[in-house]
Amino acid sequence: MATDLIQIGERIKGLREALSLSAEEMARKLETETNEYLQYEMGTTDISLSFLQRIEREFNVDLATLMFGTEPKMNAYFITRKEKGVSVERVSAYKYQSLTAGFTNNVAEVFIVTVEPKPIETDYYRSIHAGQEFNMILEGSMAMTINDKELILNEGDSIYFDSSLPHGMKALNERSVKFLAVILYP
Repeated sequence: MATDLIQIGERIKGLREALSLSAEEMARKLETETNEYLQYEMGTTDISLSFLQRIEREFNVDLATLMFGTEPKMNAYFITRKEKGVSVERVSAYKYQSLTAGFTNNVAEVFIVTVEPKPIETDYYRSIHAGQEFNMILEGSMAMTINDKELILNEGDSIYFDSSLPHGMKALNERSVKFLAVILYP
């Protein structure tokens, strides 16, 4: 995971340098504290999807470029072969495999997300980002919280929700959970 965060941070820093902005100017544009922004650049703290989306909107750079270092090229269709999507571990125990990384100007991001079980009972990793989200459990079971309401989802279950509400998930039964996540932009 640390390597992926470092690589994402390096891409963010590269964007800042290409725009000839100081870290302070970049932090101000992204509405965050300079120290927090610098931690993102160094890859020493988790980078939320909402923060990456803010960079995407502010600087018109594709989310796939930030997360995976790939430049989307397709605009009619894009095929992702089984187990071949570009992947990244953005946070501890979360692996994202993009199914849309090669398509330009997409109105949604589609991922296969794998969440590994944690060895001890811990709190949820919470996320907030613009838009709406659809999750469908492909394997395993997970507990999900949306706005502090806990829900249990099993294989074959799906949920559609407002992703601007605090939400998080964790694997259950000491097994990893794999789900399809579709994030729709506003």
